[in-house]
Amino acid sequence: MSRNRIIQSIFILFIVWTGTLQAKELNIVSNDTLIIQGLLFEEYHAYDLSREVFKTLYDRTGAKEYLFREVASSLMGKIHIDESIKQLKTWDESHPNTLEVRRLLIPLYLTAKRTEDAKSEAEILLKHSSKPSDLDLAANPYLYTGDFKKAEALLEKVYTQTSNENVLLRLASIMDEYTSQRKKAIQLLETHRRMNNLTSDAVYFKLLDLYVKENDIDGLISTYKALYEKEKDVKYLSKIIDSYAYKGDLDGAIAYLEKVKDKNADYILYELYKQKKLFDKAFLLTDKLYKEQKDPRWIAEKGILLFEKSKDKNDKKMINHVIAYFEKAIGLGVDDSIYLNYYGYTLIDKDVDVKKGIKVIEDALVQQPDNTYYLDSLAWGYYKEHRCMEAYRMMKRVVDQEGLKEPEIAEHWDAIRKCKKRSAS
Repeated sequence: MSRNRIIQSIFILFIVWTGTLQAKELNIVSNDTLIIQGLLFEEYHAYDLSREVFKTLYDRTGAKEYLFREVASSLMGKIHIDESIKQLKTWDESHPNTLEVRRLLIPLYLTAKRTEDAKSEAEILLKHSSKPSDLDLAANPYLYTGDFKKAEALLEKVYTQTSNENVLLRLASIMDEYTSQRKKAIQLLETHRRMNNLTSDAVYFKLLDLYVKENDIDGLISTYKALYEKEKDVKYLSKIIDSYAYKGDLDGAIAYLEKVKDKNADYILYELYKQKKLFDKAFLLTDKLYKEQKDPRWIAEKGILLFEKSKDKNDKKMINHVIAYFEKAIGLGVDDSIYLNYYGYTLIDKDVDVKKGIKVIEDALVQQPDNTYYLDSLAWGYYKEHRCMEAYRMMKRVVDQEGLKEPEIAEHWDAIRKCKKRSAS
């Protein structure tokens, strides 16, 4: 196209868009220019304008391509629907059994809410075509009229021929919601997932939705595992562990995380080791976590684990190692009240340095002044210093809130009450 015609095309596009071009002005524009204008209007979703352009072209030439473009613009813009139906029906009388007319009439009738007419056109289309795109289109009127079995059968044929994911997802929804074929839908989705490396997340999410409805925890776990393998996103690891926990199978969760060998899994694995009291494994994992993160809290964790995994809780050598871990961690900046309480209580309970232990517990209480576990530790420190009345007042606050269900609280309460009685006599 010459430079002048390109400029003319752009100028006419501006005039038409501003609504100033009249029908008589369209008549002076060449067909080639109008075609360009129509396509541009389609691209910019100006369907009312593209419809006028293709209408002019059809009136000039009588070519079916322009009629179909005109009707397609009406359909896309949801404008002049009834008029488009009439035009197609008139054209169809002179040119019967044209499949393109059926392909346009079906969505036009559906847009006009004439579902039975759309279904009639679909039946005609199905008699003359078995192309996947036509089967897909013909399924829509059956969905609208509630003939879900027919729609399902058509879409299943489409999917068998194309493996199209969008069709599969529509089919799975119909099977789930309307035809009581949820298990079959799961089978189709699972087969697709396993056979296609480029499966979209939408297929996985649909599987998750169906497995939730089926209360199939193993299905959820396998799907989340596949998603994690695909995305390497830690949120899917959390979902896997949540699913194992719901199933009551923490051993299964641990076995999976040990195979994953991903640093994202290490922290979750560490927490599970502690929960299952696998302290030896947790102890070994702290070295790896500290090496990766350089976070001194793993040194404090190591102190806790060393104590918890020891058979003899009064072994002085072990206790000295525990204290050394805590002192190193605190020296490197660890000041979380959980670690302060554990360290302080060890100093008090094992009679290492009761006064220092009380000071450490007081630092923990600055962060959480109402924490009953910390108050219990402080009361025990007072008891060890024979400050019986202070210990009693502190311990009473703990017992009033927590009761005596925990053996350690009951033991402390009994000892402190006796101490109070002795000091009062």
